Amino acid sequence: MENYLSFKGYSIVSCGTLRRELNYLRNTGFLDADRILYTAPGLHERQTELERQLVRQLLNARKYSQKIIVVYGERCYLDPVNPFRDIDKVIQEQGKGISRIQARSCIDMLTSAEEREKISQGEKIYWLSPGWIENWKKIFEEWDAAKANETFPQHQKAILLDAVGFFDEYCQQFPEKILEFSDWMKLEIEPYKISLDRFKTLLLGCLENKNGN
Repeated sequence: MENYLSFKGYSIVSCGTLRRELNYLRNTGFLDADRILYTAPGLHERQTELERQLVRQLLNARKYSQKIIVVYGERCYLDPVNPFRDIDKVIQEQGKGISRIQARSCIDMLTSAEEREKISQGEKIYWLSPGWIENWKKIFEEWDAAKANETFPQHQKAILLDAVGFFDEYCQQFPEKILEFSDWMKLEIEPYKISLDRFKTLLLGCLENKNGN
């Protein structure tokens, strides 16, 4: 896929779990945004802090660009007090010129539901991205053993959606970290190579929304 559109004039505010993928797109010349700003990874487990960091980074992004793209899924935030106040409402409150990538989650940004169905081959999969593996202790820091034991054994294995050659490099450098995470989940972690074509298409879709939110 070639990029015929420029991201100049836009800044990006993203969940930190997608740092590797966005850096890859920037380093390969696809993403020429003015700035890429990140919130801490895994804040979907801490909704109040997610909103605080997202709003702060949106204000920071305004210093660089009039247009902003938010790389957060629709399922990543729900107001703990008001269930009708979702992530799009939070974004709208920050003014015009902000668009959000149209996906349900970070995993959905990397592969569609149809693609995941093919990859899973009928098995129940716990989906991971490189950012989840790197930051799993932070993401799951408030989980106790009971919640982990209730959640992960429902799945037959974990699949890492790897578009940036992460798994082999990380296994060579930190094999004990992969084993620790796998042991904690009680699931085998299996890498699966993907492209970033879907992610690129979704990002370009935000450029085409010239009016923002």
